[in-house]
Amino acid sequence: MKQDNKHIRFLAEHLLHTGLGGLGERDLAALTRIAKRLQASRTDASIPEEGITLGERMADRVAEFGGSWTFISLFGAFLFGWAILNTDILGEKAFDPYPYVFLNLVLSMLAAIQAPIIMMSQNRQAARDRMTMIRDFEVNLKSELAIKELHGRMDHLTWQLLSDLDKLKRAADNAAPGGATEPLAGRAGTQQ
Repeated sequence: MKQDNKHIRFLAEHLLHTGLGGLGERDLAALTRIAKRLQASRTDASIPEEGITLGERMADRVAEFGGSWTFISLFGAFLFGWAILNTDILGEKAFDPYPYVFLNLVLSMLAAIQAPIIMMSQNRQAARDRMTMIRDFEVNLKSELAIKELHGRMDHLTWQLLSDLDKLKRAADNAAPGGATEPLAGRAGTQQ
């Protein structure tokens, strides 16, 4: 466990440029998963369905339908039909004549009911977005760690290669008569 804390502290300092004291619970949990090399992405793409109430499911359905072209088309047809019915078809016997006061009342009540239902659905969507953001944060941290490790390996290989080239050059210098050789560019030019 002490080794894990050391690794988490290292990750916090090198990836987030802060100590463990400056981390929130979410950041600490993400670093712990990275330190233990756990999978950052999960298979469940949404909030678990078992904790959702009937009202929340209904709110999601109402918001989904209320924001669709089907709803807009049906509601537009209903309003147009209401106006035609109360103006042309019923004429003098219209139950809601031209300024359509009763229609205005119905629309106001519908808006008063529909707005909080859509707000409930938006709150649930915000919770889903937060979970997605946390997963993305974890994946980004893990990717950054992998890239840093790859850079470290590339730097190590580069230095090792340069060291080997230096050894070869010194060996070639020592093998040449007199201990000194011409630069490679000069030798290439004289062989033509």
